[in-house]
Order: sequence, then C-alpha cells, then structure tokens
Amino acid sequence: MSTENSFNARDILETDAGTYYYYRLMKLADDGIAHLDRMPRTQKIFLESALRSENGVEVTAQDVRTIASYDAQNPQAVIIPFSPARVLMQDFTGVPALVDLAALRSAMARFGKDPQKINPQIPVDLVIDHSVQVDVYNSPEALQTNSDFEFQRNSARYEFLHWGQKAFQNFRCVPPAMGICHQVNLESLGRVTFTRAEEGLEHELAYPDTLVGCDSHTTMINGLGILGWGVGGIEAEAVILGQPYFMVMPEIVGFKLTGALPEGVTATDLVLTITQLLRRKGVVGKIVEFFGAGLSNIGLADRATIANMSPEMGARACYFPVDRETLRYMRNTGRSDGLVALTEAYCKAQGLFRTDDGPEPVFKDVFELDISTVVSSLAGPKRPQDKVALADMKTEFSADLRRPIAERGFALGDDDTTTSAAVAYPDGTAGELKHGDVVIAAITSCTNTSNPYVLIGAGLLAKKAVEKGLTRKPHVKTSLAPGSRVVTYYLDQAGLTPYLEKLGFHTVGYGCTTCIGNSGPLDPHIVDAIEKGDLVAAAVLSGNRNFEGRINPHTQANYLASPILCVAYAIAGTVLTDLTSEPIGVDSEGRDVFLRDIWPSKAEIEEHIAKAQEPESYRKVYGEIYDANEIWNGIPSTDEPVYPWSDESTYIQEPPFFVDMKLETVPIEPIIGARCLVKVGDSVTTDHISPAGAIPADMPAGRYLIERGVEVKDFNSFGSRRGNDRVMTRGTFGNIRMRNQMAPDTEGGWTTHLLSGEVMTIYDAAMKYQADGVPLVVLAGKDYGMGSSRDWAAKGTKLLGGKAVIAVSFEIIHRANLVGMGVLPLQFKPGESADALGLTGRETFTIHVDDNLTAGQDVVVDYQREDGSTGSFHTTCRIDSPVEVEYYRHGGVLDMALRRMIGE
Repeated sequence: MSTENSFNARDILETDAGTYYYYRLMKLADDGIAHLDRMPRTQKIFLESALRSENGVEVTAQDVRTIASYDAQNPQAVIIPFSPARVLMQDFTGVPALVDLAALRSAMARFGKDPQKINPQIPVDLVIDHSVQVDVYNSPEALQTNSDFEFQRNSARYEFLHWGQKAFQNFRCVPPAMGICHQVNLESLGRVTFTRAEEGLEHELAYPDTLVGCDSHTTMINGLGILGWGVGGIEAEAVILGQPYFMVMPEIVGFKLTGALPEGVTATDLVLTITQLLRRKGVVGKIVEFFGAGLSNIGLADRATIANMSPEMGARACYFPVDRETLRYMRNTGRSDGLVALTEAYCKAQGLFRTDDGPEPVFKDVFELDISTVVSSLAGPKRPQDKVALADMKTEFSADLRRPIAERGFALGDDDTTTSAAVAYPDGTAGELKHGDVVIAAITSCTNTSNPYVLIGAGLLAKKAVEKGLTRKPHVKTSLAPGSRVVTYYLDQAGLTPYLEKLGFHTVGYGCTTCIGNSGPLDPHIVDAIEKGDLVAAAVLSGNRNFEGRINPHTQANYLASPILCVAYAIAGTVLTDLTSEPIGVDSEGRDVFLRDIWPSKAEIEEHIAKAQEPESYRKVYGEIYDANEIWNGIPSTDEPVYPWSDESTYIQEPPFFVDMKLETVPIEPIIGARCLVKVGDSVTTDHISPAGAIPADMPAGRYLIERGVEVKDFNSFGSRRGNDRVMTRGTFGNIRMRNQMAPDTEGGWTTHLLSGEVMTIYDAAMKYQADGVPLVVLAGKDYGMGSSRDWAAKGTKLLGGKAVIAVSFEIIHRANLVGMGVLPLQFKPGESADALGLTGRETFTIHVDDNLTAGQDVVVDYQREDGSTGSFHTTCRIDSPVEVEYYRHGGVLDMALRRMIGE
C-alpha cells in the first residue's frame, strides 16, 4: 500500500456513485513528468500502478519516472513493478498453488513462527472448472452423471480446497459446476474499476481492476478493459504474498481495426485470423493494444473471444480499452449502476476511455486489419495459429495426410490415405470409419462459450438442421459444455436447447472439458476401428488449444472452430466434405442440403439474442454462485490453520520444496558434469513437459498409483493430481507425443541413461542420475514452453534434477516459472542451436555461473564429447531482472519469501 505519494497525485474524484480518492495521472502531465495525450492506455495502467503503490522500497519514485518516460515508439529493456488488484486461479493450477501456500504454513510452524502469517495480501478467486470430464454424452443424464463422477474422483482435492477457503483470508472459492473461470471472471468477477478502503483516508480508493492469473487464458478479461495475463503458479504465489510482479516493461504494439464482419462470419473466424497474423509477425511477450473505429463494430463478447487467444498469438495480452461498449456490457450482465457510473467517470478522468474521434495512441509497430476481409475458418490440425479457410479444409486435410511430420502432417503414403475400418455399433448396426472422420464435435472452452452470438448461432443452425431431418453421424461424440449457467438460461429462453439436444449436444457440464483434454473416453467400438485402421481421426472443437495429444489420444487431427461449425461437422461427420460446395447431408425427402441452407443470418441471431439476454439472469446466477452447489457445501473439512497432510493421500501431498530448507542461502556455483536428460526440437509445449490428460498404467505415475492400491479406473487425470508431486514428477516429459532425441525412434517419456547406455523412462533415469549426484540439463529449440501456464512444467523439471534449460528461445511464462523454481534458463546466441553446434546431447556439460551472476549476462558452457574432444559456446542468461537473480540465488521465489517472513 502507498505510503509515499511523493508526487502529490492523490486527489478527489466526484462521481454519480459517490466520492473517491484516486491517483491522478494528469498531475504527472501538469508537472511535465509524463506526456499522456497519445500514451498507450496499457502504459497508463502500469503508470497508475506504480504511482499508487509507491512505498520507497519495492516501488520507488524512480519506478514512476521510468514508466512515465518510457517511449513506446522506442522501447527499452527497463524493469518495472506491477501491483495487480487481484489474482485469479482455476483448480488445476490453483490446487498446486494452494498446496504451496499450505506447505509454507507448515514450514513456518516448523521454524516456530505463526503459520497464519502466510495469507493472501490481495483478493484471490479460485474457480473449480477443470475437473469435469465428458464421460457421458448425448443423454439428458449427462450433466448430473458427469458431475457425480467429478465429485467421486476429486473428493480429496475438494476437501483440500474447502479447507483452504476457510483457512485463508482474502480467498474465495467458486464451487464446481458453476462455469469456466475466465467466463465467470468476464461476466461477474471483473469490476473494471476496483475500490478499497485505505487506512487514514476518508473515502475509498478507486483504481483500475487488474490481475494476474494461474491460467494463460486469463487474458480473456482484457476484452472488458481489464489488464491481465497468465503467470505461473509460482509467480502468482509471490504476488499473493504481497510482492509486486517485477518484469521487463513489455513492448506495446498497436492493432488497428477497420470495417465490420461480413455476413456469415463470426468472432471465431476473426480470432483465428488474428492469431495466424500475429504469430507470423512475432509478438512474443508483447502487449497488443487494439484501437481504431472498427472497435465500434466489435461487441464486447467478440473482443473477449480475441483477447482469450492472446497466448496462441504469442502475446502477453491483447488489450481492448474501455468505451461505450464496455459500459453497455457491464449493464447487460447485471453490474450495478454505481459501478458503471464509477467506471465511466474514473476512466475518463485518467484518459483510459476510448472514443472513435479521440487521439490514436503511438506505438513502435502498428498492425492493421480490415475485418470485412475475414472468411469462415478453422485452425489445425495441430496448432492454433494454422488457420484454414473453410473452403480449403478438404484439400488441406488431404495434403496434411501426406505431409511430413516435421511440417505438421501425418506422413502417410498414397496407398495409406484410403484406409478404412469397419465399425460395429452397440445397436447392431455397422458402419465404416475413414481418415478425417470426425469422432469428437465439442462446443467447449471459454473462448467461445462466453459469446452469445456464436452460441445462439449454433442453436439456430441445429434448429434448421433438425427441421430438415438432418442428424449427427453415429461415430461423432457430441458435447456442450457452457462456460456459465447463464448460457443455459438464454439457450432455453431462445427455445434452442431441444434442437441442440436432438443432434446430441446435451449439456455435459459447466467447465473446461474437451479443450484441456477432458474429452473423456471414446466409445470402445470407435477406438477399435481407429486402432485397427491406424486412422487419422479428427476432432472439431470451439476451443483455443489443439496441440498434439491434448484433446484425445485417439484424435490426431484437431481443429478449432466456432460452435456453429462444430454442429455442422457433427452432421457432416468428416473434414473431407467441402462444406462450401458439397452437401452437408440429405433432408427427410431425400434432397441434398447444403451448409448455406441452414446457416443462420446475422439478423436472426441478433433477434434471438435480444430476446434471450437479461441482466437479471446474470444477477440471479452470480448472486448465488458461492452457495448453489449443495454437495460442495456439505464437504467436511478441518478448521486447523495448518493442513493435516496424510501419507495415504494420492491427491494431496506436502511438496519437498521447503521440508529441508535452510535459513541461510548458499552462493551460486558452477554446474559441473551435467548430463542431458531431454533434447527436443522447436515448439515443445508445456503440454509436452507438464503431465496432462490420462495417466498411463504402464508408466511411472501409473505404477506409483497401482502400488498404492489405486485401480486404473480410478486414476483420474494428471490435472486432477497436481497436488501430489509424486505423481506429477513421474509424469513430467511423459506426453504420448513427446519425441525426446535422447531416445531416438520413441514417443513418450523415454530417454537414454548415458551412464549405462540403457533406454528407460525419463523418471527412472533421473532418479539414477540423482543417486549418483549428476546434475541434469535440457536442450531445446525455439519457443520452448509455449502453451498453458503450467507451473508443473518447471516444478517437474526441478524435481527430476534439472539445473538448467538451454533453448533457442523461451515462451514468456515458462521462462519465468523456471527462474521461480531456481532452474537456470539459458538462451543460445542468435543463429545457434544444439544442432547447429553439433551437440547430440550425449556430451558432459559445465555451466560457468557464480555468485556474481547478473541479469542477461553472457554465460559460457563447456562440453566434452564421448570421444574426449571438447568445446564451448556462449549463451545469454535469461534471468531478466535483478529481482529474478535473487529468486535464483534463494533457489526459488517462494524460498525467498519464506526466509523473509521468518526473519520479520
């Protein structure tokens, strides 16, 4: 909290909602410290944060001046502090974060200190949304049955979270079956303008609602004019404990929108277009700030759809400024008149409010898109940035079947592309499965289920299809997983739910399902046909991620699409139908039906939205959200401030990070005699590194559970067991599509143990190295760690014995997570890589770092080959700030925080 106010910027703000204090940015302009007229709005938010948080210690007057003088047209690498208003979590990433906080309490108790000093210093919301799985579908009982399964599988985790909401102050937990965290955030938690009581001040303090979240798609909230992005759980925990988020000032680039979307084109098509464009241009780690008159033609939900996929674009965040549309959305979603009035007054006073005729901010780079040029599209089959126009889907997939694996194809020979397999359905009928057949069509994920336009559109297409006698193909597993209960309300109000259900799109749960790998098992007869025919089966989902092995182990081709196209492909049954020119099916009278015959018009969709959306529905749903789940309310949990860890639990274990921690730090020393555990190429994601999806019974994590009496049917997923380091460490680098060059011709979690020459699991090899005192390194290509902000990608690397990762480039969140866990990230010099240097991974490495380590310094790595020859190469230390050097020196950010609290 601010104790300095050395710029005398605190002032009174009179609004229709009352009187508030605020830190007036114009005071800096008046004093000649800042030029605000054309400053990017995101820079103004960083400036306000420093101005408000200045305390002379973590945040200084110089920090304020640094941000005020930062030139977005000539960006420099300067370190800034950022103090978010709050933190958002979901249960997959939130559970391990809460486990760490509980472990810190246990450590405090062991050191004889008050464990309740470990408490969130700012508001934290955790939404349980990642645990529901699509076990049952195409059934009126799907919602209830899947919910029952969810509680059965996750009772231990839920008991732990239930304890957490009682034990920790400033911590709220949204129960299961309420919605996806990002949609709940957009529709309810997000306030745009935050307020708090400040000691010694007569009125509440008003300031921008900002946040960091333990999920990469936290960026969705930027569509509402709230600056936020995903960070690793480790970084979030530091913020929760009162530390500012220190970072290199992100470069801010502009994105100018003009025009309006044409008929038949949706926000999904727009976001896939922008994703492809920005990935090609390169915006890794940057903030993309949208502006231009085209914004007035983009609804708030469409903005959120775009902001959601910032990670897929490579951006830190895609920010949409507050304007009239923001205020309209706030009213329509049930926010109070007072909050809307405060937001308008505050944003206008601070120069954060956008109008079409206002001055355009200045940026170093500006991208531009006439959105009237966007066409109906999908993205896949393996990456979200690989956009495919709907008109090209058939030809592109045919080509993908033949393309090499290195070009994200499937490397089939011409003779193999016509393979098929017979399917024997349980009802006694028979069919045939071929390459490209859609076996999953899922309306899922925060990206699109927050957008009434595409959901109403999907319902209208279903209605038109049913009225013509069309049905889904029998091999398609269909599901509807709304992002909030409001979606069900307006689909019901519009009279569209029965038509979706006729095509198999029954509501299966309120949470993140197929998009995160919780698609559930395919029917055995479908799996049998896929395996017998060695078929490249397809999934079409309205999600934001489609990396290999993520959606389902039996779908190699995964396409992102609008909910409307998800319904269309469930009817077509294959991606090898050209939906722009070939029939989607045959009506009840035997006539061909084309997609254009059943595609809803913009006017039809907007008419139904106007009828169905009511502010009162949002007020009702969110007014009772914390108490609406009776099963959750009845969970028994202890009231003790220190969590009673149980050795018998296979879900929650005290992690080893602080168990034997010493109060004194040790000097940074060279890493000597390291061996390579994993060597990978480009675009290795956190899905490859961090355990996710199903737990294989025949690999270390599965064997661990079996040894403890857990039956395979009760394994649940890796995501649900993130609170148990014993499971997660055994699954690190274990993705079924993982290709570790240390074990050629294998897929999955295999490596060569170089001391014996034996090929074994990565976990078993790591344990052998640890027993021999051998440090380990990872060699990697470009964009290492891209994807979700999974802290276990860093935690698992550390617990396997990893001391350093040497990569061509790092995705921003994973790099920070490695530092936060005390793992050294090193970057090859431009033009160099492991392969370019002739490194096979079989070398012995020595990394020359010492206690004089500085951010961004040059680090020399020596190596010795198996034949005795030696060499060396230079790397850049990707510890990016002096604060991160301290994190590394302490062995991790939480170790540092704990030592400081013990010393207070």
